[in-house]
Amino acid sequence: MLSGMSIMYEEIARHHVGIGELILRRRRLRSDGEDIWEIMLDGGYLMSSQFVEGEIAVAQLALARLAGAGLRVVVGGLGLGYTAKAVLDDRRVAALTVVELVPEVIGWLRDRLLPLGAELSQDPRCQLVEGDFFAMAVSEAGAAGTLPVGLDAILVDIDHSTRHLIEADSGRFYTSAALKALASHLRPQGVFALWSSGAEDAEFVQAMGQVFADVRAERIEFVSPYREEPAFNIVYLGTAP
Repeated sequence: MLSGMSIMYEEIARHHVGIGELILRRRRLRSDGEDIWEIMLDGGYLMSSQFVEGEIAVAQLALARLAGAGLRVVVGGLGLGYTAKAVLDDRRVAALTVVELVPEVIGWLRDRLLPLGAELSQDPRCQLVEGDFFAMAVSEAGAAGTLPVGLDAILVDIDHSTRHLIEADSGRFYTSAALKALASHLRPQGVFALWSSGAEDAEFVQAMGQVFADVRAERIEFVSPYREEPAFNIVYLGTAP
């Protein structure tokens, strides 16, 4: 049962961080309903447990492209942890590294304030790393403070979309040059996948096509109580040559 301000709403944590005011909260649409976990940034929605189909799909679609076991995966962006959990649900995964920019978000998970905090914290395959994923992804492979090399998959769930950015500087990531640098951390036939809440971005698909093979933009539809037609996310996928 929710406690605090109201049975329908509880603010769990609030921090002023480099990207703005970050709030972790949970609420219910009705008193006997399920808890909805949300991360807010400067008053806007960053992530909600009410709509996690896309965050789960980015992991499932990427891993479905891979054969074999002992998989090594990196996820850029922790959020509420649903992408990380979907990765770990695949028992072929031997090691998962989650790169998160904001240390307070890592603290939420380690303090088990997040709904998946206990599960992810207890899984020995899961490692949390504080860092700027975008900077790490475009750094020279093998350099200190960058991503590992020979990865089976790199999944990204950070910005709202390839056009709706949390920070303007991250726009440099959505280019063929940056994607080529990211691909250097993947093994041959390794997979890159990116979650987006926006419509398909043809320019980004073109940039991916200059680096990856079998590039696709998968539309993930789901029901929303706030609109008559299905809502959707886009999952971009590419395989390293």
